[in-house]
Amino acid sequence: MAALITFTPISPASYLPLSLRKLPSFNPIQCLGTPQEDIQISSNGHVATSFPEKSVFTRPATSSPPPRPRRIILVRHGQSEGNVDESVYTRVADPKIALTEKGKTEAEECGWRIREMIEKDGAADWKVYFYVSPYKRTLQTLQHLGRAFERSRIAGMREEPRIREQDFGNFQDREKMRVDKALRLRYGRFFYRFPNGESAADVYDRITGFRETLRADIDIGRFQPPGERSPNMNLIIVSHGLALRVFLMRWYKWTVDQFERLNNMGNGNIIVMEKGYGGRYSLLMHQTEEELREFGLTDEMLSDQEWQKTAKPGELNYDCPMVNSFFTHFEDEGCRT
Repeated sequence: MAALITFTPISPASYLPLSLRKLPSFNPIQCLGTPQEDIQISSNGHVATSFPEKSVFTRPATSSPPPRPRRIILVRHGQSEGNVDESVYTRVADPKIALTEKGKTEAEECGWRIREMIEKDGAADWKVYFYVSPYKRTLQTLQHLGRAFERSRIAGMREEPRIREQDFGNFQDREKMRVDKALRLRYGRFFYRFPNGESAADVYDRITGFRETLRADIDIGRFQPPGERSPNMNLIIVSHGLALRVFLMRWYKWTVDQFERLNNMGNGNIIVMEKGYGGRYSLLMHQTEEELREFGLTDEMLSDQEWQKTAKPGELNYDCPMVNSFFTHFEDEGCRT
């Protein structure tokens, strides 16, 4: 016996296109009680989800931008097994190289130094938010550094592959690497590309992408907990020596020559970009001139950092020291250099 198949009559109104049907009115649906993501039915009958970070029109015209973080703190990982014994790179993949016991101690001490610095502000609502390279030594650094902060102080974290170590080409041949590093000194530290690896210029390109993401996060206050607009947020970037120097180069628009004069940070050490009086980040708000000279900053770079202390976001340094020194014919005009 054949199965009986029944059909439900279709209402004539259902033949109409969606744009002509009369839809019931309703209030926006809010997911998980967060007003930032409203789900509504658009005029063409489709579900439309609005995300404030993707549209400048979702923020009320009278709303001010979220406060910028008080600091961006750059942390180099603690001492790793590769820092002690370079032969480790020949048998362990670079992303899997771990910290030594000394490196774990350096990381934890670094966390307490950062906390002590933040607590000197005297603010009760301070928090930290982390960006970390996915390499084992940086993840371990963050785990030990994070012991200085209880959960309520940690606004969040993000693993960020673009701030990973410079790629030297998979498993390394120790003798060949010594030759390559000698060639790098002759060729130039910024442009020399390791065979099957990266140059600092390659790292610059991916750091540029990360910087734009970071700037967007700052502009929309992505790391701010729901409903909060605290000016006492501190961003902490846990990464590698060269990647952090390239980050500073990209942020402050340093030249290749200026980059090549910089010295590497010590393991478990920090460099602090602190918000100045006008809202921009300056290295001179926390570090001394002597400390920055030891890091490799020149007179021109220090002059610019002094300007950063009082400048506002979006302003340009029209008395740029580099312009004054690069064009030698200005000396005839009595231009200040």
